[in-house]
Amino acid sequence: MAPLPNRHGGDALTSSDETLDALFQGELKLRQSRRGYRFSLDTLLLARFATVRPDEAAADLGSGNGVIALILARLHPGLSITAVEIQRQMAERARENMRLNGFDKRVKVLCGDVRAIARFAAPRSHGLVVCNPPYRKPTSGRLSPDPEKRIARHEIEGSLDDFSRAGAYLLSVGGRMAIIYPAHRTVDLLGSMRAAGIEPKRLRMIQSFAGAEASLALVEGVKGGRSGIEVPAPLVIYEKGKQYSAEVASILAAAPPSVRSSESRFHPER
Repeated sequence: MAPLPNRHGGDALTSSDETLDALFQGELKLRQSRRGYRFSLDTLLLARFATVRPDEAAADLGSGNGVIALILARLHPGLSITAVEIQRQMAERARENMRLNGFDKRVKVLCGDVRAIARFAAPRSHGLVVCNPPYRKPTSGRLSPDPEKRIARHEIEGSLDDFSRAGAYLLSVGGRMAIIYPAHRTVDLLGSMRAAGIEPKRLRMIQSFAGAEASLALVEGVKGGRSGIEVPAPLVIYEKGKQYSAEVASILAAAPPSVRSSESRFHPER
């Protein structure tokens, strides 16, 4: 999808290293690496897809610059969020983004490895986990020379199964995990979640245009849930002329969830 306009601590970031970008008509500001990994529309779609309950604890695994945590914090004022990022410099930038937007009291950013989640987080401590994990095998495709892009895209510092297991560790029974992943690896994603004890309950494919082959899949699962999955109509990104569809335009404008007419609300069952 096209991009949109280690340990605690880290080196100071200079202005030449970064851009300062805005979301939702300037209501959110985000510092990003000028040459490294930059967030895309995928992250906004995932943040709006996840089922969020009032006043619960959420975790964002592989949070990068913290954009999903920022969006969730803005949309859900009662939510407390833990963002986990393995790359020291990106974790430091995520902390700065929380301070920049006034969310540093509600969003805790940890620099840590999801493969060692038990070292720094308590089990069964969250009701929601969101994740936009690396999606390429280490030997698949060209490895980017930029470490931010390389680790974000390739399963070098954690596989899909590692992220699924970390989500299962964090979730209480009945908690939800929402993931966005390439459509051609949907079977891998469903199998990974189920193997970790998270039963897939909602699947929505994403298409660039109506009738086009799906490019991405949004999946939400329930820890300890019963089998049975809801598959609503695909989410279509563009209309003719490459204008955003009404649903995506609403997501980009941060309209309240109640006005999203095309997405059915799903209440996970145990």
